[in-house]
Amino acid sequence: MLSCSTCHVVAAALCCGTTGLPAYVRHQPCSLQQHSSRAAPSSLLLCLQTDVVLRVTNTAICGSDLHLYLRSMPGMKSGDVLGHEFMGIIEEVGDQVKNFRRGERVLVAFDIACGGCWFCHHGYHSSCDRTNPSKVMEAMYGQTTSGVYGYSHLTGGYQGGQADFVRVPLADANCLKVPEGMADLDVLFLTDILPTAWHATEMGEVHEGDVVAIWGAGPVGILAAHCAQYRKARRVILIDEVEYRLKHAQKMLPGVEVINFKEKATTTALRELCSNEPYRAPDVCIEAAGFHYAKSWLHSIETTLQLETDSGDMLNEMIVSCRKGGRISIVGVYAGYVNHFNIGAFMEKQLTMRGGQTPVQRYWPTLLPLVQSGALKPSIVITHVLPLEQAAKGYELFNDKKDGCIKVVLQPGATEAVTMPPAAPATS
Repeated sequence: MLSCSTCHVVAAALCCGTTGLPAYVRHQPCSLQQHSSRAAPSSLLLCLQTDVVLRVTNTAICGSDLHLYLRSMPGMKSGDVLGHEFMGIIEEVGDQVKNFRRGERVLVAFDIACGGCWFCHHGYHSSCDRTNPSKVMEAMYGQTTSGVYGYSHLTGGYQGGQADFVRVPLADANCLKVPEGMADLDVLFLTDILPTAWHATEMGEVHEGDVVAIWGAGPVGILAAHCAQYRKARRVILIDEVEYRLKHAQKMLPGVEVINFKEKATTTALRELCSNEPYRAPDVCIEAAGFHYAKSWLHSIETTLQLETDSGDMLNEMIVSCRKGGRISIVGVYAGYVNHFNIGAFMEKQLTMRGGQTPVQRYWPTLLPLVQSGALKPSIVITHVLPLEQAAKGYELFNDKKDGCIKVVLQPGATEAVTMPPAAPATS
């Protein structure tokens, strides 16, 4: 049986539930185990009258879940339930929920917003002032960000959605009804990675005619390239070391250029690719990988010895590679401190850098119609659909980059893996 001992404060209180339902929990680095006991009524998860309880139909493994899997993110405890990309059918509804009813199919934003604070009112839902009681984060960052499902006690200790059922607090601020006729796998990534990819292009102010370079050809990097193409960037360049990911991106997104930094150093390759551009460099650089991917011996040693928490290799490459007066956007997760940050080049080149967790709810009115019309096709990143019971295998495939894995979807109640048909390119 899973139990959570942490309580969350939103105005008065948001308390965690206790459930006997199957879920995947973290026990030690690179170790996931299924915990289950006799099935409990979903009503046991309904803690407050502003909650709904969801029967999960599809949930995904996010690239940022790998930070937890590898013990790179502080604040994880044995027994925590992972997962912040999920959707499903509402099973229970609190009396104070106004916009949703039992039986409706909904998406859930990964960031938990109250809907009433200054930040939520101004579209910064991922900076909600009321859903994350972490004193550790407050001490580290000066203020807390919002709560996040299944993402350590640094973000509130909320139980995640890689489970049969999940409690969704403050449902009116955090759920989105799925229109009839839209398949789960077409809309699932509106919970996180499509809005995150869009957020990357928003912070980078990508517009027509731009040259955009993206570090990381995982699901977010590929979808950021997709969004940049939609926004009419003239050139999009994806950077990674895993050849099959680069090939998948080129197949799904015709016109995307790639750099494999195993074959040539990123800064050298970008300089060559942009040699005929007016500014000889990208207008926008997007970081879509995250803090634990050190590329140099220096940062590998310093992170291993805990002389820094995060590697700055990619950040420094972006500062060096971006054109003077250019824009840098960071959506890959960073947790703490970086050594050897090239602040001199950043200042002297008059660069702009923005970063942040995605306010998913802000982008739903823009992105849902684009997915509905087919202008954006986030399902192009799905390579594996597995039963929830095979979550440990899914994490291994994703983390170790096996079997051409780019994105894993988990389905509670499924009995066998689904063979995905070849995806059609997003653009022609």
